[in-house]
Amino acid sequence: MSGKVLVVGDVMTDVIVVPEGPIVKGSDRRATVRSRPGGSGANQAVWLGAMGADVVFAARVGHADKAMYENYFRGLGVVPVLAGDREQPSGVLVTIVDPDGERSFLTDRGANLNLSPDDLPSSRLDDIGMVMVSGYSFFAPGPRAAVQALFAAARARGIAVAVDPASVGFLVEVGVAQFLDWTAGADWIFANESEAEALTGAVGYEAQTRALGERFGTVLIKRGRLGAALGGREGVRVLLPAPSVTVLDSTGAGDAFAAGFIAAHLAGDDEATALARGIAAGAKAVQSIGGQPS
Repeated sequence: MSGKVLVVGDVMTDVIVVPEGPIVKGSDRRATVRSRPGGSGANQAVWLGAMGADVVFAARVGHADKAMYENYFRGLGVVPVLAGDREQPSGVLVTIVDPDGERSFLTDRGANLNLSPDDLPSSRLDDIGMVMVSGYSFFAPGPRAAVQALFAAARARGIAVAVDPASVGFLVEVGVAQFLDWTAGADWIFANESEAEALTGAVGYEAQTRALGERFGTVLIKRGRLGAALGGREGVRVLLPAPSVTVLDSTGAGDAFAAGFIAAHLAGDDEATALARGIAAGAKAVQSIGGQPS
């Protein structure tokens, strides 16, 4: 199996707002405001690059930003294959970080919504060992058609496919049954406990793992401060804790976890070692502002 991974997902400009206290409706609140590249797919690709993985990243950005983003990703060890959109600007995500590290989002996906099958030809799978797709790509018709066609081509070639549901809010909006149908045949799923509960109706990582294992070959449940679980229809095979760290910003922690696990898996590590590397990457991510390695 090739050790190269193709990541498909959103490119966003993350505007991160950290207020000094609760927002005062209709008035002012001092805050730290920072802008930096982000997006779930972009985060995963950059974390993979930081871990030395051989990673290709496919996405759509505003035409005016294409060269800038290509240079940015190349500088971080990622091979970009970006389409430039002349109608929509690059996506923007405003993240408001509460004092306890919890996040709220305001999203304008922009050019990401125009990702099309032409942006993901089957030739994109040449020399690829795994495809990782952010759930955001399933929440709009154009990107969904593109990644479903890519999934079919990957399965025909025997290439493993992984998905990350990405957003409880969008899962509920499009419908759980629909999402499960759209992702049918994927080999891996990376879900946090809230996403797993929405997808299964089950409470607790053990029941969620079994339920998701009926549809996906390998299930990873991200449990935040409590660590992570890995298993399948037979239940949990590996359960590991997370280290105790100070949480500054949880943006991108799940993306870092997925990248850490995938990098280890493609390098030949066993499940327990790969899960530990994923947890370590997630723990590192929460200790700095933003969704990409600092």
